[in-house]
Amino acid sequence: MLKVKDERTKSAIKITWVGFLANVALSVFKLIAGIVGNSTAMVADAIHSISDFITDLIVIVFVGVSGKERDSDHKYGHGKFETFASFLVSVALIVVGFFIFWNGLMKIIDIAKGNIIEPPTLIALIAAIVSIITKEAIYQYTVKTGKKINNNAVIANAWHHRSDALSSLGTGIGIGGAMFLGPQARILDPIAGIIVSFFIIQVAFKILLPSVNELLERSLPKDIEKEIIDTINSIPQIRAFHNLKTRKVGNTYVIDVHIKLDKEISFTLSHDIATQLENKLRENYGSQTIISVHTEPYYERANESTV
Repeated sequence: MLKVKDERTKSAIKITWVGFLANVALSVFKLIAGIVGNSTAMVADAIHSISDFITDLIVIVFVGVSGKERDSDHKYGHGKFETFASFLVSVALIVVGFFIFWNGLMKIIDIAKGNIIEPPTLIALIAAIVSIITKEAIYQYTVKTGKKINNNAVIANAWHHRSDALSSLGTGIGIGGAMFLGPQARILDPIAGIIVSFFIIQVAFKILLPSVNELLERSLPKDIEKEIIDTINSIPQIRAFHNLKTRKVGNTYVIDVHIKLDKEISFTLSHDIATQLENKLRENYGSQTIISVHTEPYYERANESTV
């Protein structure tokens, strides 16, 4: 079992366990309600909830690993495990979205062929309402925690909870329409499901792209790099700089830069200036920021600050 010391990681794992236990209870209830209540839509919704088990476990395991201290095998820490968790959750959301889309499309085709679908019963509608309320509450709690601790994997998982709430909303509309508006209105179920699937896939791609960029070592956003440049330029002894490289490891910024100093200054003063820059950057971006400052002598000719 992982030994987690970091409060941020503890909060991430705690909120994920809350969602996991809620998913267990909801999935069992919805599966029984779907079978007893004669609702294929509710059975599909239960399967959607079961898929949340996988993503919850992914977040619990990977975020727990990301909270470990640096070691000899991971000198930059374990933050990429958190990023990888976000990636896996977003992929799971895309798969679920396509599953709901395909299921809805097949139902519409089935109805278009003139096949009659048996109406669901009240227990299926109750299950949909319970699921909507519960999953939206869990989403609000999880996304609030994720933003508070600045954990993208937790935020991604929160959206998975909301996707379940939206799926249940579509299911509830379809079940309610089938129960109260007659056989022709039963097409509302698959139509609502398809609309929800597009929303789920859109959200999934919004989560996927940042995690892919981070895994591919994309530089920090331009506004962050500009702040870093301004910090470098705020130290008067730094005559120029170049080879600025930035990236992100989980929730930690990594900054590498070469600075040019007066060639006549002592080694000790050169070290002190580099340390001053490191301290300023850590004040801006946190004590865990990984910084590498290389000092070089400054010569008058062809010394321009370049990124």
